[in-house]
Amino acid sequence: MIVGVYPGSFDPLTIAHLTIAEVALDHLQLDRIDLAISRDALGKAHLGDHTVSARVAAIEAVARQRSWLGVVVVDGRLVADIAQGYEAVVMGADKWAQVTDPSWYDDDPAARDAALARLPRVGVAPRNGIDVPTALLLPVPAHLAEVSATAVRNGRTDWAAGGR
Repeated sequence: MIVGVYPGSFDPLTIAHLTIAEVALDHLQLDRIDLAISRDALGKAHLGDHTVSARVAAIEAVARQRSWLGVVVVDGRLVADIAQGYEAVVMGADKWAQVTDPSWYDDDPAARDAALARLPRVGVAPRNGIDVPTALLLPVPAHLAEVSATAVRNGRTDWAAGGR
């Protein structure tokens, strides 16, 4: 079985997250994709550990109708650590920009490069003009680039996956 991982906060899970996962499944020829929630998400100080179980339960409810979708809770914070042991890693362009930014590695480009070298195959969903190498881009419908979990939290419930 070929399994990929899609790290994120999924606060909440959106229609874009699901579409990106499904596109990645096909494009990267995966059998399964795990949505990975970090107990202590990097750059997401507003998320407490108390929300993890609620986010996992919401994903599990959606995954019951999608045999190819799973959810895991991880201690890793860096994408390279979370992706360890998977055949592919999926992320949005905003996460790709973070993954390639040395500031997330104590401003050490060598540490950033070492983390990038540890990544398995990478699939990146385009978003709002953020530069991503063409070879990494997933063919996600352009209209989903504006979908955000923040907007769902602020009332845009039509973007929520499986209701809100």
